[in-house]
This record gives sequence, C-alpha cells and structure tokens, in this order.
Amino acid sequence: MFLEQFPGEGRQHGWIEVICGSMFSGKTEELIRRIKRTQFANQTLLLFKPAIDNRYSENNVVSHQGNAVEARLINDSSEILSLWKNEKVVAIDEAQFFDDGIIDVCHTLASKGARVIIAGLDMDYTGKPFGPMPDLLSIAEYVTKVHAICLSCGNLAQFSHRTANESGQVLVGAVEKYQPLCRSCYNKLTS
Repeated sequence: MFLEQFPGEGRQHGWIEVICGSMFSGKTEELIRRIKRTQFANQTLLLFKPAIDNRYSENNVVSHQGNAVEARLINDSSEILSLWKNEKVVAIDEAQFFDDGIIDVCHTLASKGARVIIAGLDMDYTGKPFGPMPDLLSIAEYVTKVHAICLSCGNLAQFSHRTANESGQVLVGAVEKYQPLCRSCYNKLTS
C-alpha cells in the first residue's frame, strides 16, 4: 500500500513516483487522485499527456471512469522542460508512449526539486516491457503497481490482452480493443 509519506516532504527535494499496471487497472484514476490532493494543497501543477492519446478528450487526462483533469498535449518529451516554470508537481500520463528522453526529463525535474508523478503501462499487449517504463521504474523513488480484474476468471489481472486484430506495438484503445487478463488466462489465449 502506498502511504504517500515522503521523507523531507516540504523541502526542496524532488522525487519520482511511478504508477504502473495493465489496461483497466486504475493507473490514470490513481494519477488523478494524487493530482487532486496537490490541487487541494494549492501546489502548482503541470500535467502532460502524449498527443497520440485522444481516446476520451483532446485537452484532458481522462480515466475510464470519466474523471478528468486538464492537461498539456505534447509530441516529444523535450517539450516538458521548456514548458516547466518551477511548478512543484509535474504529472505525466501514458508515459509508455513517450520517447526515451522522458527518462532524463524526469531525472532533471526531480533533481531540480519537482515531485514527478508518472502513470503508464508497464507491459505491452505481448507481455513485454513497454517503451521507457522499465527505466522509469528503475529510477523512481516510489513505485505503485495496480491491477485490474481478469475478465475471464476474476483473479488479479496484470496483462493487457489485445482483442483487435492489429499487430503494431502502439494501438490506442479501450474496451473495444483490450481486456485485462491474469497470467493463466493470458497464457491460454496467447500460446
């Protein structure tokens, strides 16, 4: 359980938090929950999402439950540093879609005193590590892995099974293209 009690909180020390898991596990919902707490505390915030993710909204980060927060759309991770004006909190959704430069961007922000909150898929639909997420997990001070419920058997799910007949690694979608599965059910369908 993530307690959100940070050593030295309130000082000028930054850190990186990563929220990861499969599709429908509540990653964005958890990101929004943390964002709302920072807003309640009147902390300055900058929220980013990749321009490729336009499933629910062009201008907001939106969870599958419909909760939304206004975000800046960017195409490249380098845009983050040019837009950052010393906000205390920098949040990034769908980090798996960003280029590898996101790793240095997050490290730079945390080194300059920002709390960096990142959400993203840790694995793609083939069960392989996705984009920059493995590196972000390794440099983070705090990691939260959330799980969905397997649509086949009801156990905890950590795999995003693609139901659409497309093979590229990046396919933006929701329930019409993916379903969460546990390891056993995923292996049965993909072996």
